[in-house]
Amino acid sequence: MKITPEYIEQNRILHAVGNYGISGQRWAPTVLDVCTRIGSRDVLDYGCGQRTLERALGFPIRNYDPCIPGLDATPEPADVVVCTDVLEHIEPDCLDAVLDDLKRVVRKAGFLVIANRPAMKTLPDGRNAHLIQEGTEWWLPRLKSRFEVAYVSEMQGEFAVIVQPRPR
Repeated sequence: MKITPEYIEQNRILHAVGNYGISGQRWAPTVLDVCTRIGSRDVLDYGCGQRTLERALGFPIRNYDPCIPGLDATPEPADVVVCTDVLEHIEPDCLDAVLDDLKRVVRKAGFLVIANRPAMKTLPDGRNAHLIQEGTEWWLPRLKSRFEVAYVSEMQGEFAVIVQPRPR
């Protein structure tokens, strides 16, 4: 299971406020660079929130967010899959299923940004919105078991990773 019904409801409440799921545009220049390098604009924003990445890119992409009605259908694979400020929000018991689903949808490259610090927001039930607060050394083995890790960049309180499918 990628997400429980109870957690969907917690996130729907936060998304309804309008200031949750709005950081995607921050990564548009990097996503454009990845698109240019692989020669494709076939992009899936996995955990798209308020769809700010699509607006910043200026061209249509596919958007998936299990907590937003209309964007919650199982996504099809894409050449470039973007998953920024999402994985730290996943319920720990669901993380393997989400990582397996990311493996399923990444055709050529995945761009992931994972925060490893507490969020400034809390869920309606009082928990910190970042359910998983682990460092790069905890995340990388989980990613490497599913992908080739092509690039890692550590930043203050988060890190970015570019992954590629493992050779078959």
